[in-house]
Amino acid sequence: MTVTAADLAPYAGFVLRDAAIPELPNHYRGKVRENYDLPDGRRIIIATDRLSAFDRILTAVPLKGQVLTQFARFWFERTADLCPNHVIEYPDPNVLVGQRLSIMPVEVVVRDYLAGTTSTSILSMYKAGRREMYGHRFPDGLRPNQKLPQTILTPTSKAFDAGHDEELSPAQILDQGLLTRAQWEEVSALALALFARGRELAAQRGLILADTKYEFGFDAEGRILLADEIHTPDSSRYWFAGSYPARFAAGEAPQSFDKDFVRSWVVARCDPYKDAVPAIPAEVNLEAARLYIEAFETVTGEPFPLPDPGQPVLERIRANLAAYF
Repeated sequence: MTVTAADLAPYAGFVLRDAAIPELPNHYRGKVRENYDLPDGRRIIIATDRLSAFDRILTAVPLKGQVLTQFARFWFERTADLCPNHVIEYPDPNVLVGQRLSIMPVEVVVRDYLAGTTSTSILSMYKAGRREMYGHRFPDGLRPNQKLPQTILTPTSKAFDAGHDEELSPAQILDQGLLTRAQWEEVSALALALFARGRELAAQRGLILADTKYEFGFDAEGRILLADEIHTPDSSRYWFAGSYPARFAAGEAPQSFDKDFVRSWVVARCDPYKDAVPAIPAEVNLEAARLYIEAFETVTGEPFPLPDPGQPVLERIRANLAAYF
C-alpha cells in the first residue's frame, strides 16, 4: 500500500500550478484553490498543487491537490453527522462542487499541544515571552510540543485576498461584531466536536492530531456549514504517537507528515517573513508528495490511487468538467 519515492519519480513534473478554465464563470484565485461560481449557487473548487505557508506560495508539490481533495472527502463523509458541510459532488479527483457560502470572517483553530512554526502559532508567541494569547492564560515552564492542560480554541481573522491572519480572542470576535454570541457558541461547539472525532480516529491509526483549522460559512438561510477542507495535512498537524514520548523527552520535534516538512526546510534556511525564500529542490517536493500520500494512506487505511502520469492533470480536469461549461 505504501507509495515509495521510486513510484513517484514519473510525477516530478506532474504538477497543477494553475487551473484557469475560461469556459467557467466568476473565477476567484485563492492561495491554493481556483474557484468558479455558477449562476445556480454552486461553486466549483479546484485544488491545485500550490503549497502556501508564511503568507506566500512556497512551491508546487506533485499530486498534492488530489491528495487534499480526497483526504477532505474522507473526513467530510465521516463528520457529516456532527456538522453539515458544503459538499455536493466530486466530478474529478482534484475537484469539489459545493454549495456557495458566505464564508465566516473567523477561522477556528483547535489545539491540544503547544506547537507551531508560523507567527500566529502559540509556540512562536510563547517563545517570544507571551503568556496571554487568544483569550487564554498560559503558565510558565511549558516546553515545545507539550500537551496542553486542555483543548483550546485559538481563532484568527479570516485573511481574504492573500492577507495576513490575525490573532483573535472570543471577546474581540464579539466586540468587533464578527459573529454574534450565539454564532460563536455554535461554532465553538461544532469545532470541538469535529476535533474530538478527528482525534479519536487518528488515535486508532497510531497518530496524534495535535491541532487543526476549520473554516465555516453561512448558507442562504443563515445556517452554519463546514467549508474548505477538514483534517488534511495542510490544515492539521499530525504526529506519530509511538515516537512522540521519546522524542519529547529528548527535546526533539515530533515525527510528523504535515506540511511542516516544507516549512521546516524553509525556516532552516531563511526568515520566510523577511527574506527571499530559496528555490525548493525537486527532491524536497517529491518527498513532500510522498509524505502527503503516506498521510492519506495512514489516516484513511486506503491505498492512494495514482493517476496516469501521461495525461496532464488540467487536461483531465477540463474533460471531467465539460458538463459545467
